[in-house]
Amino acid sequence: MNTKIMLEYLADLEKNNTKEWYNGHKEEYRAANEEFLQLTGELICEIGKADPSVLGHEPKDLTFKLVRDTRFSKDKSPYNPCFRAHISSRGKLPVPVGYFLVIRPGGRSFLGGGLFADMFKDATAMVRDHISAHGEEWENIISDPQFKELFEVKGNALKNVPAGYDKEHPQAEYLKYKSWYLEAYIADEDILDGEGFIRKAGEICAVMKPFNDFLNRALADFKMPERP
Repeated sequence: MNTKIMLEYLADLEKNNTKEWYNGHKEEYRAANEEFLQLTGELICEIGKADPSVLGHEPKDLTFKLVRDTRFSKDKSPYNPCFRAHISSRGKLPVPVGYFLVIRPGGRSFLGGGLFADMFKDATAMVRDHISAHGEEWENIISDPQFKELFEVKGNALKNVPAGYDKEHPQAEYLKYKSWYLEAYIADEDILDGEGFIRKAGEICAVMKPFNDFLNRALADFKMPERP
């Protein structure tokens, strides 16, 4: 793997975030994207050692486009200068939750997990119910020393515990959340060591797995809304 190609291309795209520059550097994009697909493929295999449910997907089916939807954003730059992939049992759908890989230079690459999307009210309710009913299991997962060394649970949250839940529940703080996710940031130097990165990423994802498993049990009956 030549992961340097990815970081260099993305750094250049961030400095020159225009359609003109992008269209004039298609060859560089193709080379960088091929490296990302290879990296994603190797990561799938590495994660699969601890979580076989992710095996069997083609990397190209798990990645996201660089093009940004700028309709409702103040930032009108046309491209998102990072390579992204979501690796789960059902591919890149947000549910079931899986392992989110983001490559972005400047120490902004990370491996993530959990439920990032908070627009699915049914999913949020399912996770809250599961945390409420299995608070001790949740606490055991997030208080594990290996977990705490790598992660803190993040997510958009309400100011107060929502109606219908015990305000004195031991996990009341997490019942306020509308999404529950993890991020472990990776230095550029680690990305440049392709094989070393794959090993490290596999270890991070193995620690992440019980968190993802908990959320996926909560979301077992969730169905993605159908597009009109």
